[in-house]
Amino acid sequence: MLSEFSEIQGQLKVLCEERSILLDTLRQLEAANIEAESSGIHDGDYQLSKHEYSGIGRGKYSEGSTTESSGDIEKQELEDVSDEDETSFHDTKEHFTEPAVICGSVRGVADHADNQKENENQLDDVERMHADKEDCFSRYAQIERRKKLPDPVEKEKGVSLWSMIKDNVGKDLTRVCLPVYFNEPISSLQKCFEDLEYSYLLDRAYKYGKEGNSLQRILNVAAFAVSGYASSEGRHCKPFNPLLGETYEADFPDKGVRFFSEKVSHHPTLIACHCEGNGWKFWGDSNLRTKFWGRSIQLDPVGVLTLEFDDGEIFQWSKVTTTIYNIILGKLYCDHHGLMHIRGNREYSCKLKFKEQSILDRTPHQVHGSVEDLSGKKVATLTGKWDDCMYYISGDFSGKLKDCNPSNASLLWKRDKPPPNLTRYNLTSFAITLNELTPGLQRCLIPGI
Repeated sequence: MLSEFSEIQGQLKVLCEERSILLDTLRQLEAANIEAESSGIHDGDYQLSKHEYSGIGRGKYSEGSTTESSGDIEKQELEDVSDEDETSFHDTKEHFTEPAVICGSVRGVADHADNQKENENQLDDVERMHADKEDCFSRYAQIERRKKLPDPVEKEKGVSLWSMIKDNVGKDLTRVCLPVYFNEPISSLQKCFEDLEYSYLLDRAYKYGKEGNSLQRILNVAAFAVSGYASSEGRHCKPFNPLLGETYEADFPDKGVRFFSEKVSHHPTLIACHCEGNGWKFWGDSNLRTKFWGRSIQLDPVGVLTLEFDDGEIFQWSKVTTTIYNIILGKLYCDHHGLMHIRGNREYSCKLKFKEQSILDRTPHQVHGSVEDLSGKKVATLTGKWDDCMYYISGDFSGKLKDCNPSNASLLWKRDKPPPNLTRYNLTSFAITLNELTPGLQRCLIPGI
């Protein structure tokens, strides 16, 4: 794994060098065009043709191109063309026959360079985030986990949800018996562990805190609090209700975490969990108050989540409301909305607003918030989507949050790609592994009777 990772790093370094050489070439072309235009020299003889320019671009981004040979060729072409132009003269009428082409070529090169810079900033953020993530994982043992669920033994039957709950409008749905086909192949105990899918954010927050950067610590804690909702996108089935006193333990040495959860109450259904990582502990209790409104189900979480670092800093927050829409007709989907207040016992606190999705809203799942110090001054602004990514801007961002784009913001968290083998449960790559028995865990189980 280390050799493969070093090889990938080498390839990435080569690509970055090629990109920087291309940017230098574009700047030379732009400067040369501006000089030719100001000196009155015909631009058609000076510039590279469109075919030659596109050929250079293709050569730069082709996998088989080398930086030294392509750079030497471009420099040689520029020198040859400039030597020829020094001895050439043209009539004024001929010079102004194609003004649009001249301006368009210079503007096109400049726009391409600007877009390239913006893409560079976005790629740098992603690369930096993945580098931090790999740095967190490099300290732990690597375990190969499964990529898909086992095939079902029996074909599942289709059952109408409305036919099952039409007589229970207004009642507590935790007391309603539903067919097994409405459940996904994990329990509520394992569902709690999905909040720790992006635990590397807490490892990163712990590292920033040790370095004295308290602002980056709470920014990563806020990103972690939002990331727990990413796995709910497209998940239309409910988890199994565990038995009273049932426990679940997850040992993930490849993530550096160990997790425990237990059902401590049946009515109301109350689940407690505890997790230990590298320099931090996370615990909480989960209880849901459900309301059925006919076409939707509202889930109001009750309980407090607590995160404590080894240096004594503590953060606490509660989850926001979840609503499942189109129970009777239409496409079933869920949305999270409400205010999440992350309270710290030291310098900073954070407020995040999960915007409720409306019918006319073209950008759903938005999350906006800010970090405040003890005096109430905003020191950072957060924006993003709970099912995709989170960004931040230092200071009090006075503009519209919709104007916050990756070019002027820094990436905090990005959702992992979905697994290649999707099922009707839409489980994430992490959720697929929650029921897997790795060789190390097999010997720890109680023998079957």
